[in-house]
Amino acid sequence: MGFKPRPVSYISSCDNGGQMTSPAASQRHSSPSSPTSAGMNVTALGGGVSRANFFTDLGKNVIVVILGISINSVNAVMVHTFTRHHVLRSNPRYVLFFHLVLNDMIQLTISISLYIFAFALGTIHVFICLLLILPAIISTINTPLNLGVMATECFLSVCFPLRYNNICTVKRTCILIGFIWAVSSLSVLPDVFILLATEQQHFFLSRVFCDRDNVFPSSYSKEKTNAIFLVFLVLVWFTLFYTYFRVLLTAKAANADATKARSTILLHAFQVLLCTMTFLQPLLMQLLRYLFPQGVASVHFTIFVIIQIFPRFLSPIIYGLRDKTFRKYLSRYCLCVQIPASRK
Repeated sequence: MGFKPRPVSYISSCDNGGQMTSPAASQRHSSPSSPTSAGMNVTALGGGVSRANFFTDLGKNVIVVILGISINSVNAVMVHTFTRHHVLRSNPRYVLFFHLVLNDMIQLTISISLYIFAFALGTIHVFICLLLILPAIISTINTPLNLGVMATECFLSVCFPLRYNNICTVKRTCILIGFIWAVSSLSVLPDVFILLATEQQHFFLSRVFCDRDNVFPSSYSKEKTNAIFLVFLVLVWFTLFYTYFRVLLTAKAANADATKARSTILLHAFQVLLCTMTFLQPLLMQLLRYLFPQGVASVHFTIFVIIQIFPRFLSPIIYGLRDKTFRKYLSRYCLCVQIPASRK
């Protein structure tokens, strides 16, 4: 079964498996009359792209890689700090933070890897794309669910302070994290079963542009994916609104913990809003292509950075540097690293 790759598709970790365009890949797979080719200054020199466009696309890939390495390095320090201190490991709030950061690292690594693959290779084997796209989809769904659980934890700590230690334990938190992964995995397993039942072996050995719709071509899979992600977002938004207004009504204005909890829930809401933007990404892409027909490549690159990289940058700031307890242990770790280096 032959499968024609779509010209304007790019896997991203926070868009139900996601769609994003690699400028170079778009040039390789687009016909001259397609919207992707408009205004991209493609020249037919041996079937390749112009030297100017090549270096422009290469520069964008270098920027993406530098941002990814920088954010993952900060996240790795956060993870190392968490694992070294029992005080952090025994607190459900930091366990959830650890899971969020780890999930962000998975999302960012896969999305940037696919961005580079699209630029360098264009197409890859279906079975390789499937192995990459599955953790991307699962970690995508994990993000809003984890943020909803973190908002609930803030709500319980303020509204039920006497029962908090009995309700929120590390064991229950780990079970809940396992439940999040189970729900996310079960949401995509039907697509895998449909794919195995309907496609022949040569399809998995063929090369396609790595995109969810190319790997899961069934219309049922597309509709189910949209429905599931929409339901999850609605549930998470309801949780955020409920927890925020309960904290607002229950706690006194002078309560510093309540004020911090409200601020944290609002930051959760902002991150979920970014996840919602990825759900609306196809419509956003069409609108921006219409408004900026001469800057298609730049539009795709900007959206990739805003939707895929920027949210991963927020997590260390919101939950690491902003939290006094975590910041204290993080500064101790950084100081311990600096002292041996200065002695050398």
